[in-house]
Amino acid sequence: MTLEQLRIFLAVAEHLHFTRAAEELYITQPAVSAAVQSLEQWYGVKLFHRIGRHIEITDAGILLQTEAKDILDRVKLMERGLRELNDLQRGELKLGTSLTIGNYWLPAKISQFQELYPNITIKCTLANTEEICDGTAAGLFDLGLIEAEVKPTLQKTLDQEEIGSDRLLIVVGKAHPWYTNPIITIDQLSETAWVMRESGSGTQQVFEQALLDWGVDLSKLAIMLVLSSGEMVKAALECSARAAAISELMVQKEFQLDILRKVTVVSSDRQHQLEIKRPFLKLTHNQRFQTRIAKVFGEILRS
Repeated sequence: MTLEQLRIFLAVAEHLHFTRAAEELYITQPAVSAAVQSLEQWYGVKLFHRIGRHIEITDAGILLQTEAKDILDRVKLMERGLRELNDLQRGELKLGTSLTIGNYWLPAKISQFQELYPNITIKCTLANTEEICDGTAAGLFDLGLIEAEVKPTLQKTLDQEEIGSDRLLIVVGKAHPWYTNPIITIDQLSETAWVMRESGSGTQQVFEQALLDWGVDLSKLAIMLVLSSGEMVKAALECSARAAAISELMVQKEFQLDILRKVTVVSSDRQHQLEIKRPFLKLTHNQRFQTRIAKVFGEILRS
């Protein structure tokens, strides 16, 4: 049974006339007769009584008429839904984002998108960079947003695009001696206790790479705490004499209130100031279909 056969049958049932049904559908009368006969033969029922030059619908025909109308109405609703999805009138976007991006950079982008497309539902999952990479590769997210590198095993699976950037800052609280002397050399990094993010965190990955680039041996640092969120790191710094690397986006309020302070790191000869910059990356699966919703949201992320 095809949708076209159902449309032809309903036209015949409405007009109780093969020729008029053919005229309405702009097809030949033999094509109408063939469609009805095909249904009757396949299911072993009579849909119409042929009485002279007239036809009457049978009980089987009445049953099919009721069900066929329901089926075609549902098809119309489905087609309308698909068109609305393409026109961004409805639909859902599943985002997976690392914690820093999701808490501090992404909300403004989501608000901008929803002002333009208020009927699109956005579901956003926050996790560390490794989990977002794995989830995007598994199809759990339409888009993944991270601030570190994709692990080698997924680099052939995930396409990457830079859509923003951030800086990591060395930060301390008032109890730390660097608070009043906020310029240090690379060599002094090993003279304090540290609060670090967990393994798999984008922040931790970028900081460890920066230390490697600076020639600093991570094993020489006194790591006193390992925490799973930037908010926990900030709280730990406020009440201790420890240092941490943290996103510039996360500490603007604390800087204004003088709760935390940025520490500037310079080279051993004090000739060069060192910075830690990192890109924000949009991830997509290179073999999965990207909806128009995901593509338009990607354009807003770049704006």
